[in-house]
Amino acid sequence: MLDKAHEAVAEGATTSNTPRYMPGFGNDFETESLPGALPQGQNSPQRCNYGLYAEQLSGSPFTAPRGTNERSWLYRIRPSVRHTRRFSNASYPFWKTAPCLDDHSLPLGQLRWDPLPAPAETLNFIEGIRTMTSAGDALTQTGMAAHAYVFNADMVDDYFFDADGELLVVPQLGAVRVFTEMGIIDVEPLEICLIPRGMMFKVARIGEGDSWRGYVCENYGAKFMLPDRGPIGANCLANPRDFKTPVAAFEDKETPCKVHVKWCGRFYVTEIGHSPLDVVAWHGNYAPFKYDLRTYSPVGAILFDHPDPSIFTVLTAPSGEEGTANIDFVIFPPRWLVAEHTFRPPWYHRNIMSEFMGLIHGQYDAKEQGFVPGGMSLHNMMLPHGPDATGFDKASSVELKPVKLDHTMAFMFETRFPQQLTKFAAELETLQDSYIECWDGLERRFNGTPGVK
Repeated sequence: MLDKAHEAVAEGATTSNTPRYMPGFGNDFETESLPGALPQGQNSPQRCNYGLYAEQLSGSPFTAPRGTNERSWLYRIRPSVRHTRRFSNASYPFWKTAPCLDDHSLPLGQLRWDPLPAPAETLNFIEGIRTMTSAGDALTQTGMAAHAYVFNADMVDDYFFDADGELLVVPQLGAVRVFTEMGIIDVEPLEICLIPRGMMFKVARIGEGDSWRGYVCENYGAKFMLPDRGPIGANCLANPRDFKTPVAAFEDKETPCKVHVKWCGRFYVTEIGHSPLDVVAWHGNYAPFKYDLRTYSPVGAILFDHPDPSIFTVLTAPSGEEGTANIDFVIFPPRWLVAEHTFRPPWYHRNIMSEFMGLIHGQYDAKEQGFVPGGMSLHNMMLPHGPDATGFDKASSVELKPVKLDHTMAFMFETRFPQQLTKFAAELETLQDSYIECWDGLERRFNGTPGVK
């Protein structure tokens, strides 16, 4: 929960305790929280207003093509070199980084888990990260990690930045406030937020509850971008205007603070005497954002057959091979099912991509039983999967009239790389040992008689 000190700082920084946002994806923004704090006509004046320091935060090489070049100019109370002192080693034993080949005895297979249990101890957001899978190699900036989180305390004087990748946060239970260097984002279940690589932030709880729970995709590779629409054209899917970037907000706090860092799979901590969230103004296109999944405009088959799940891609992180993603972030939102003489749930398949799936709320249409909100599943590359036996029987016999698939939101972190299971995930008490049995009822139906179904 936001304590009074945190609320007072947030309110003083933004003139309102309600965060404000600017619309657009990948735009070149400019914003200031004090009038005249943002220089005009140049990036680095000899003297900045209010005694601020100018510095650049680069999310791409300086010489990257204009379309992929990312950088922002920040005008801050102290330069960020004052936000790190001597580092000490730190440990977050449940947060793993690829390549991670944990020693466990669980063999290959299709896997599913119930939600993480509420923590018995006090944990903040970073302490509550639990890596389920990892893929690729963070040192070569390829691949990703799929994490679940559960926590029950705020980051008050603790701050964090991840040099290994950007963080896509998907709340499932409880809203959170993400206070970044460049502004404040409130994000609730059915919304997501993205924190760029290297950006300092802290997380606080919003509302009442025993624990806050969700998922995080750590992207080691090229940044998330909007997928090309191809023949769909200019509209639908995730529209750029629905992405919201926060206006500038700063925290002017002169108290002992700690900055925690993840770098090449290791953790470090440094102690400073002030808040590092001291950016009074900024401009550029390297910035955090939020997105409301309820604004996604799905497209689909309006006559027959089930289209590929790629039509539900919200964000994609490309790899070096065209059309083959380092990560796709895919959702399965409410939508109308209208296809004629068609098996409407996702078809049975095997896939070169590896799929980590979560359920934010409701029921996923391909799994009638056992996949609950807060749960997770893993279908690694080339392992067969699809609707359970109950879902198959229902979809094979139901009257094919238009049906609104409502009150549901599932998602998938899909990657071209095999996802390696962590020891934590392999030994997690919520692992469903009986998951493989959900397909046991799919018996032989072949009868050898032409025209008989």
